[in-house]
Amino acid sequence: MNGTMLRADFARIDAAIRSWEERLAAGEALALEPALDAATDAARGLVRAYLEAEGTKPVPGGDADLLEAFKALVKGDPTWNAVRDNLRELVYYRNCLAADRADALPAAPEKMAIRLARHVYLYVRTRCEREGRL
Repeated sequence: MNGTMLRADFARIDAAIRSWEERLAAGEALALEPALDAATDAARGLVRAYLEAEGTKPVPGGDADLLEAFKALVKGDPTWNAVRDNLRELVYYRNCLAADRADALPAAPEKMAIRLARHVYLYVRTRCEREGRL
């Protein structure tokens, strides 16, 4: 993947996260499932974009499980574990919903999901900039 494609991916993902952040800032009450879907899609997109740009590791399919995609990223490079807990938390939220255990979620999980996606975005973007990919 060339830098132009990577920049386009980052711009698209940033805009998606920003739209949710703007809704939060406006005081809009967000439904958890769509916010969680958006956050998970953003995180998965970041992992895929980095793997495509890196070019030596297999790139999981677009609908791959988030943690399976992360395994491809972290293999041989444990520094990626810095965002592992963020990704695991998104999966935990989804598992709580699937098990009908919304009571096990933290307060305002829809806000947390969007913030987790932003954290992953910032980490991956900073890393790409440091590596000269952006």
